[in-house]
Amino acid sequence: MTLLLHWLVFTVAIAVSAYLLPGIRIQGAGAAFLTAFVLGLVNVVLRPVLLLLTLPINFLTLGLFSLVINALLILLTSALVPGFGVGGFWWAVLFSIILTLVNGILNSIFF
Repeated sequence: MTLLLHWLVFTVAIAVSAYLLPGIRIQGAGAAFLTAFVLGLVNVVLRPVLLLLTLPINFLTLGLFSLVINALLILLTSALVPGFGVGGFWWAVLFSIILTLVNGILNSIFF
């Protein structure tokens, strides 16, 4: 039950973040739910591997390369999910920052 609630909160965070940024497009609630599912799956499967592989460059940039990894994962998600579009790399970076903030605020309210 809590997994579904986390998924719903993440979906709302994605919808709010996309509403705030003109470079992000979501076509309907179904696309938002699918985006939350695919982005969550990509973050669970690919993100740890990429962070491990890029550990030296992440260390040299004091962790800022993680923003690049997040943006690339968001671009990958936009390529996989119909109805979710990102205007470019910098929109993906900004979306990842805003999404993190909105998701943190919503999680502090609901959990």
